Amino acid sequence: MAGTVLDVAGLGGLLEALASRGYTLIGPTVRDGAVVLARIDGLDDLPKGVGDDQGPGRYRLTETGDDRYFGFAATPTSWKAFLFPAQRTLWRTDAVGNPVPKPPDTTLRALIGVRSCDLHALDILDNVLVGRGAVDPDFAERRRNTFVVAITCATPAGTCFCTSMGSGPRPDAGFDVALTELLEGDGHRFLAAAGTAAGAEVLAGLPGRPATPADLDFGEEVVAGAVTAMGRTVDTRDIRDLLYTSADSPVWDDVADRCLACSSCTMVCPTCFCVTTTDALPVLEPAGRDRVWDSCFSSGHSTVHGQPLRGSTKARYRQWLTHKFASWQDQFGTSGCVGCGRCIAWCPVGIDVTAELAALRGGEDG
Repeated sequence: MAGTVLDVAGLGGLLEALASRGYTLIGPTVRDGAVVLARIDGLDDLPKGVGDDQGPGRYRLTETGDDRYFGFAATPTSWKAFLFPAQRTLWRTDAVGNPVPKPPDTTLRALIGVRSCDLHALDILDNVLVGRGAVDPDFAERRRNTFVVAITCATPAGTCFCTSMGSGPRPDAGFDVALTELLEGDGHRFLAAAGTAAGAEVLAGLPGRPATPADLDFGEEVVAGAVTAMGRTVDTRDIRDLLYTSADSPVWDDVADRCLACSSCTMVCPTCFCVTTTDALPVLEPAGRDRVWDSCFSSGHSTVHGQPLRGSTKARYRQWLTHKFASWQDQFGTSGCVGCGRCIAWCPVGIDVTAELAALRGGEDG
């Protein structure tokens, strides 16, 4: 990744430059025993020296033993929450009972430390919510007002499989500025490259130096180390056809015996976009309507004329996994999974989608 080398003070300068341009900084910070995405004020709020240990149904913070700021893997929630929030007011009534639409959010946001898997997830949401004619105006406005600072993932979790999905670990598109954190060689520093004119303009105002061949080599080592450390793999050969021909597989019965249909996997997924609407009754606030996240694991999601089309946990899990890896391709032209591993780590019973896909493939011939 060619470009500029920033030291730690330069990273702080990048955050200050964005804040001075009116951007609200959203980045990783430690809260309630996890690295979460939230509003930050500057460099001191980043999770310096903090890593994580993730596995099926397990998430724990660890110490990296060094001063890196991005030594953790996928956060419990994704950046989707800031661009397609879990709850959004659609309209409220005025004093005489007329509905008043809620205008799109025009806040300027800078997302700090977006990994490649999440960049691909945002690209998927762009396609679903903007690129197919039926535009979500609030999402579109938030995206227009968002500056993205990406980070090369150096420390994938045991649940990660982005290399299998072609979505990481190095950012390849969808960013204004991309960083690679380096500790080896010439001190703690960041390779920085611009992906847009806005990113180039910000970098041009920061103190830095041109990247040397040694810097670039260390950057390549970060990527190679992340690929080697990837915790999971998925065989994606003919995966669409595999799922379509496995509708009657006993694997679905086995996973249904373990699945709680709790919706945790869909709530942490960076690409799930199902919503429903709820009505606000005129008691403590004006009447109105809100849009809230929904899940295909809820009984009401597929209810038609009082009866759910998918009345069993088996049917719901099969619908979800088949949509992610098969029918999503028919609808939107891509996979619906980016290999972030969140659904594995945050499943309370530790169901592993990579294991379930391998089980389906193991039954291909009988």
